[in-house]
Amino acid sequence: MAIIDKPSDFFNTKLYTGNAGTNNITGVGFQPDWVWMKNRVSDYYHGLYDSVRGTGTSKSLNSNTNEAEGTNSSNLNLTSFNSDGFSLGSTSSTNVINTNSQNHVSWNWKAGTSFTNDASATGIGTIDSTGSVSQEAGFSIISYTGNGTANQSVAHGLGATPKFIIIKPRSASGYWCVTNPRFVSVSDPNIMYLQLTGAESDDTNINGTTAPSSTVFGVDDYGAVNTNNQTQIAYCFTPIQGYSAMGTYTGNGNADGAFVYTGFKPAWLMVKSTGSGGWIINDNKRSPHNITGLTLYPNSTASEESYTGGASEWDFLSNGFKNRDSGSAQNASGTSYIYMAFAENPFVASNFVPTTAR
Repeated sequence: MAIIDKPSDFFNTKLYTGNAGTNNITGVGFQPDWVWMKNRVSDYYHGLYDSVRGTGTSKSLNSNTNEAEGTNSSNLNLTSFNSDGFSLGSTSSTNVINTNSQNHVSWNWKAGTSFTNDASATGIGTIDSTGSVSQEAGFSIISYTGNGTANQSVAHGLGATPKFIIIKPRSASGYWCVTNPRFVSVSDPNIMYLQLTGAESDDTNINGTTAPSSTVFGVDDYGAVNTNNQTQIAYCFTPIQGYSAMGTYTGNGNADGAFVYTGFKPAWLMVKSTGSGGWIINDNKRSPHNITGLTLYPNSTASEESYTGGASEWDFLSNGFKNRDSGSAQNASGTSYIYMAFAENPFVASNFVPTTAR
């Protein structure tokens, strides 16, 4: 598979200032298909939108709750996906993702190719699916309607086995179920939940009897992934050389912490302990220099926290990332962690020119 020389064609972090009205955010560099937004200075909900589900107040999802799509519609309003970003609109109450004069962050991913799978016609999976896919970037957004039957499967369109699958019910409340790089087998899946801080769980009701493969992911008859007639959304990721990495590492409890090789200079990093503890996100725009210490939490409404000299610090290096503290959130001795990272630059591009550390 070819190296992605310009990762910002597929992922980019964009900082912006809210205005509580019509707000056209530009500078993303592409038309995004998935936009994840958070107010940096106030304890407000995360706002997640994608091009498959569409725009408007009724399409918001929140990583910090298990609520159905559009539950918090009065204060989240993405009105369009544009060629170089997206537009936000005013709402009738406090605008969580567009608060006047406050700093916000948006994380933006591109998929882009329309995808439809008729399971009965193709023989791939047992539940029909539609969505948006980029095999080049290893990312797909998949919508499907559950049938309430055990041991089903859904086509994801990636052409490679996904290492991260995040599934959320749209039409009813339900957990954000995360199949991740700790997956071993359908009997040992090590599932995590994006809105929770709990330890990994061998919840066999998520994947059923079908392990993720190059064509499908499995779903059982569990309500969060396959209730009859309930619409679902799945965000699926497979690692791409020079652009994305998903894996595990073990903490050493030392400020000179574990180094994790990714093959690129990271632009965005999400980490979760396999034990009790929150999810954490750091990026290269909020923290443009090492040490990277400005942290947000997918499972929490909490505002951005600066952990300079504290519990969530990293160096983003030319070929990976390195822990710079001993905190339990990312580097407790002997504890396993999962991570997903996206690139600023590949370590060595196709022209054989290496990137430099920041």
